[in-house]
Amino acid sequence: MLEHLLTGDDAASAAALAALRSGATYTVRDSALPSEQHAGVYALRLRRMRLRGVEPLGLERMVRILSEYRGPVRGGLMDSADQKWTFLLYFTEDGSALVACARLQRWVER
Repeated sequence: MLEHLLTGDDAASAAALAALRSGATYTVRDSALPSEQHAGVYALRLRRMRLRGVEPLGLERMVRILSEYRGPVRGGLMDSADQKWTFLLYFTEDGSALVACARLQRWVER
């Protein structure tokens, strides 16, 4: 089902679909929260990332969409099989549609 939901026309959804097909693992929350709550948190994180010179794929778009959505969303996380990327996924409250998606590079301690 997740593969069907990731057929959006944005770059982050396409990257998430490719990661899923390559063996990514994922979880989706059972409960939903107001989209504005998530938008506010990730707007702050986006500003901090940009101060460090990082531009996550689709995060600005995700913040904009969540700000405009005005409804509850269910959050999900997906980690690529190679552990290089984490995808933030937001679905409608009933889980029937993808609302927004972004890709973040994972930090690996050495």
